[in-house]
Amino acid sequence: IETRKLFIDVLLNEAGWDNLKAGRDIEYKVTGLPISVNPSGTGYVDYVLWDDNGKPLAVVEAKKTLHSPKNGKHQAFLYANCLEKMTGQRPVIFYTNGFETHIWDDLFYPERPVSGFYTKDELQYVIERRNTRKDLRQFQVNRDIAGRPYQLEAIKRVAEALVTTNKGDLRGKNREALLVMATGSGKTRVSAAIVDMLTKSDWAKRILFLADRNALVTQAKNAFKTHLPNLSAIDLTKEDEDNGTRLVFSTYPTIMNRIDSLKNEDGRFYSSGHFDVIIIDEAHRSVYQKYRAIFEYFDAILIGLTATPTKEIDHNTYSLFKIEDDNPTYAYELNQAVKDKFLVPPKAIDLPVKFVHEGIKYSELSEKDKQKFEETFSEESPNDDFEIAKSAINKFLFNNKTVDLVLDYLINNGVKIEGGDKLAKTIIFAKNHKHAVFIEERFNKNYPEYSGKFLRVIDNYETKAQDLLEKFCEDKVQLEPQIAVSVDMMDTGVDAPRVANLVFFKQVKSYPKFWQMIGRGTRLRPDLFGPGMDKEFFIIFDICDNFSFFNEFPDGIKSSNTKTLSEKIFDAKLNIISTIRENTEATVEEDGLALNYTDKLHEVIRNLDQERFEVRKSWKLVTDFSKRNRWENLSVGDIHDISTNLSGLAPYNTGDDELAKRFDLLVLNFQQVILSGNRKAEETYVKQIYSIAHNLQKKRNIPKVNEKLPLIKQVQEEEFWKNTNVNVVEKIRVELRDLLKFIEKEEVKTVYTDFAD
Repeated sequence: IETRKLFIDVLLNEAGWDNLKAGRDIEYKVTGLPISVNPSGTGYVDYVLWDDNGKPLAVVEAKKTLHSPKNGKHQAFLYANCLEKMTGQRPVIFYTNGFETHIWDDLFYPERPVSGFYTKDELQYVIERRNTRKDLRQFQVNRDIAGRPYQLEAIKRVAEALVTTNKGDLRGKNREALLVMATGSGKTRVSAAIVDMLTKSDWAKRILFLADRNALVTQAKNAFKTHLPNLSAIDLTKEDEDNGTRLVFSTYPTIMNRIDSLKNEDGRFYSSGHFDVIIIDEAHRSVYQKYRAIFEYFDAILIGLTATPTKEIDHNTYSLFKIEDDNPTYAYELNQAVKDKFLVPPKAIDLPVKFVHEGIKYSELSEKDKQKFEETFSEESPNDDFEIAKSAINKFLFNNKTVDLVLDYLINNGVKIEGGDKLAKTIIFAKNHKHAVFIEERFNKNYPEYSGKFLRVIDNYETKAQDLLEKFCEDKVQLEPQIAVSVDMMDTGVDAPRVANLVFFKQVKSYPKFWQMIGRGTRLRPDLFGPGMDKEFFIIFDICDNFSFFNEFPDGIKSSNTKTLSEKIFDAKLNIISTIRENTEATVEEDGLALNYTDKLHEVIRNLDQERFEVRKSWKLVTDFSKRNRWENLSVGDIHDISTNLSGLAPYNTGDDELAKRFDLLVLNFQQVILSGNRKAEETYVKQIYSIAHNLQKKRNIPKVNEKLPLIKQVQEEEFWKNTNVNVVEKIRVELRDLLKFIEKEEVKTVYTDFAD
């Protein structure tokens, strides 16, 4: 009863199942049970969810939270048998212990975990589809949407992955499919054709299309409306959805926010079964790492699209789609597309100027160094102007001579149109907004004859960026700007067939992004150079030696599930607590630090909003560790559970400064080194803090810095560090981290250079 009240009733209520009445909805009496189960043949179903016509839509078998929900699977099956005999309709089966819930539509799919219950409308559709669903393998694809041979093959493979036959009856096979298709090969067309197949075959009523940027959401929606004009569609970043909407286009953050925010007295608008299909544009590491909760919340068929080469897709992405590594549902990669003459290949060009990677090759790094490299140079925040980099690359990128030389070489050696008088459409990938503006300033100074219109910065800082982007990508007529200097906005998803030059004017550390950037130039363009003179290749000006770093395409940074800074800080505190507690000779001050960190971590878990679906994934652990006494005697298993399942649940705080958090992590790691007694490692951290303080002292004209000048000077004295302990270091952390928040990012870069690198 307690499990039902605290957990199961809450989940049912969120799906619109409220005002449940005893004797009909709860503890409903059924007959026809096997005598071996109950000699009387009667039983009482924990919950029956009824249709308006008096037919059962679902049965719910409830178990105590201490027991596995699977203990109720067979019992629920028997109750479903009874209800089918009594009413003529077989209900969908749910069994749950409150923390874990499974759905089993045993006339079509095996059982599977779900995050909650279906609404009445959704269950009605499940029952209805039993008689209306068609065999996807027999569907005739609309070739006006996707007609190329490899596109038809991709759709066929998806159909074969989703459906099978058992003794002549249609059955569900897999609920996931991953398509690896080179950029420019028509992933959007293929996905639209798949949606056409699923909707017309009555496999899907509502579809969610996810992309990582607003511009890509808009582009996808426009394409779908062209191909599927009869399906209602909205852009969730700009519009609100109603139950009649068939196609919903959204960014990942938008749908995550809507899941929790669109809730009223009738429950959640977005229930577990709201969408029948989710299409994931550019499925790769960041999707798995940051947004997998979306796919765990919605009980939907997943269709993933990516341009990342098969062997470079990381294990986590394959795991998300429940398929073997290196074995996607279908793959059509750049080399094959070029061979089939559906895409054009890139050609590199020797440069008179190049920033070399100092001999670094990803493939030659140790596993430990690979992990460190990926964490240091993560590219998960596309709109974040701050990027950790060595001063040498900054000096190179912002040097007048460098930029002038690159622009001159581009103008003279890039692919030309109009008889060679005009540079073909070109994208320059800049490091950040300031770098892009610097390039624009140098171009306008060196080429005033273009009147500031030929080259334009297109990024999120530009208020009219979408208009500029549309003019640049216009295919029917040639419109300015001719050169687009992009900061992330054009790295992915932009369809611009006229592009024939790419300038990699930044170091790329992400393998998926590297391939997406290359994909900006691969599209065919008939008559680009005149009648009958088609685009046959495009040139990449690799200023920062990315080809060498990635070993000319094949080898580069492999995807990994890297923890966020906040998670690393949480884990560092957890490790310090464990280290101090295990030390029988710990000082009173160290015990005090462990107690302080324990209180803070407990507070994080206690304050979690248990309405959030991300928290619900670990609901049992959250409930358990919300109790303060549960933290008093942490086992090795407890620490593992907390680190694995709870450390990343705290909601993102927009007011939290990244640089201050990096300083937190530095000091926490220093504390761990002190506790371990590793004197040699201590020296490294002392040097890093000394360097930060030294650079801060240069900013003493800032009042907030000047206030802390005594401490800043003190940590630069050798004598200060002779009796180092964790509490002294903690004082430095507390006082300096807040100070760093007051300094502008551009000012702080020099402060952070040493320890960040």
